[in-house]
Amino acid sequence: MRLNLLHANDRVGEYPPSYYAATATPLDPFPTLHGAVTADVCVVGGGYTGLSAALHLAERGLSVVLVEAHRVGFGASGRNGGQVGSGQRQDQLWLEKAAGRENARRLWDMAQDAKALVRDLIARHAMPVAWHPGIAHACWTETETRELHLYAEKLHRDYGYDQLEPLDRDGIKRLIGSPVYKGGEIDRGAGHIHPLNFALGLAQAAAQAGVRIFERSEVHRITPGAKPVVATQGGRITCDHVILAGNGYLGGLEPQIAARVMPINNFIVATEPLGDRAAGILSENVAAHDTKFVVNYWRLSDDKRLLFGGGESYGYRFPDIVKTVSKPMLEVYPQLRGVKIDHAWGGTLAITLNRMPCFARPQPNVLSASGYSGHGVALATLAGKLLAEATASQSSGFDLMASLPQPRFPGGAALRWPLLVLAMTWYSTRDRIGF
Repeated sequence: MRLNLLHANDRVGEYPPSYYAATATPLDPFPTLHGAVTADVCVVGGGYTGLSAALHLAERGLSVVLVEAHRVGFGASGRNGGQVGSGQRQDQLWLEKAAGRENARRLWDMAQDAKALVRDLIARHAMPVAWHPGIAHACWTETETRELHLYAEKLHRDYGYDQLEPLDRDGIKRLIGSPVYKGGEIDRGAGHIHPLNFALGLAQAAAQAGVRIFERSEVHRITPGAKPVVATQGGRITCDHVILAGNGYLGGLEPQIAARVMPINNFIVATEPLGDRAAGILSENVAAHDTKFVVNYWRLSDDKRLLFGGGESYGYRFPDIVKTVSKPMLEVYPQLRGVKIDHAWGGTLAITLNRMPCFARPQPNVLSASGYSGHGVALATLAGKLLAEATASQSSGFDLMASLPQPRFPGGAALRWPLLVLAMTWYSTRDRIGF
């Protein structure tokens, strides 16, 4: 499918009409690129990965140009659930098998550093972003609950992580106000934020550090070589290094990445303010997600709206989002039947076959990181820092991530979408029948 996701569901150069866009701290637009410029590094993509990379490169004294097809934070970075979770996308059991215990420990520590990096950047640059601690994990079955509690014991025993509090059925119900779950836990070391304000804060910090940011400057072609050339409709950047940070919107710019990274869509609604009813939805200001394959995730906004993400669709075009998300929302919270939905939006993220991020050197002088598989707020921000370090020849963190197995989707970019549809249909059916 050759549909350009940059233009499939959104207006050119505009943020989607989300709750986040409606409540963001305004940032003046950056100019569009016209003519030829030079830089040490050209960053393609203005989300967490690209903005973090640009900021960290500029702080190292390199000249940086960042080009974004729409607006900074336009993609998944400005539309996601705002959850800043612990660990990598795969758990430590998987990582110990795939990478060995020593590297699994390094990967855990990197993920801890990723959360700390988000909080440090917010504080250091005085961003208009509040950190709210706590993410609950809710289990649909008793078996899942037992496994989750055993895993919490492992993290405490083997990794020294003591921020997980196991919850039985009554405990999870008291916390999240839903009777459908059999148990779970609360991670006090994780948290949630306003994701678009964080992206805009990164952009402002990068610009203040000297990064030249160009919006509405879609990249059409990259010519690799000793001096790569990045071409947009109105200009070109000649540079020493290119960083690809387009994630689900990278398209066909780099076929090696496209064969391993799949764009998919996800959807969120925001209810009307719930007032006193909010305490019956979440008794604490924590975020939550559950164990469904097509995961449900939610939290309360500062003005007591429920922000609920979930549902599925099988096509690049967005479906009826209110209908798509209301079904799982009412399964979790039937007491909200009839509540008004004030905002509904979708966005494109990216997954990989094994759900671990894809770090790669697809061409000489070209680095890429993408495919965070729904776990990107912290990890994408860290990825930008690792990309900056690798560009400056300090690549141990980047190389560790790149060493993880990262298979191609069967059939490569051509067949990845129909095969994903088959897989998602199967797993969503399992979710519905409770298998």
